Amino acid sequence: MSLHDNTIVVVDVLRASTTIATGLCNGAREFIPTTTVESAVKISGNLFGGVVLLGGERNGRMIEGFHLGNSPVEYSGEKVKGKTIVFSSTNGSMAMVKARYAREMFVCGFVNISVVYDCIKELGADFTVLCAGKNGMFSIEDSVCAGMLVHKLVSDSSFDVELSDGALAALTLYKSFGKNIQKMIKGSEHGKYLAEIGFGEDLKVCASVDTVPVVPQLVGNVVKLKRDAESNEVAKVPVSS
Repeated sequence: MSLHDNTIVVVDVLRASTTIATGLCNGAREFIPTTTVESAVKISGNLFGGVVLLGGERNGRMIEGFHLGNSPVEYSGEKVKGKTIVFSSTNGSMAMVKARYAREMFVCGFVNISVVYDCIKELGADFTVLCAGKNGMFSIEDSVCAGMLVHKLVSDSSFDVELSDGALAALTLYKSFGKNIQKMIKGSEHGKYLAEIGFGEDLKVCASVDTVPVVPQLVGNVVKLKRDAESNEVAKVPVSS
């Protein structure tokens, strides 16, 4: 699968997609995704300290020395409004950096799925869903979310649709599990792990559909609200690897 010069939708339901959408909705200026803790610290040190926060996790838990973890409930307006958040997570930020050469890249979870679909529909181009998964492996919650996007596409009579095998599989999973997303997430491997380490409340937030109506878009290695990204007011930061 080529990620270069394509429209990419990155899905990490548990929890980076949900957290980034929530943070931007609550007034965060931007997120800078990185793949390593070291690169996150280095980038944050090169930016104006008063408006920069370090956010993210490893194996579900907040990284030592960071200001925020990867729980969407942490990203309240009181904490993040006007802030640049340098963000590194086990799965989601990795996928975002991987997709940085896409023609367009959007961040999607259940919480913002309809507005993301409307955005890619408006573009009228083929798109690829990149599921972050868990530690490089399949995760059912990301695939069901991808399947919901595919379902919206095939239900839209304005498109002639040709699906890949992966899209067909995701659609099948959505038809099987999409009627009770909260139950599916609670029963998922990643969901059970997060509950075990104290983040059970996050599962309810991440299972909510269309509660955060914003479209995060990656431009110039920075994720911003789509309307802000279109203004080209993006931070100049080094590419993380």
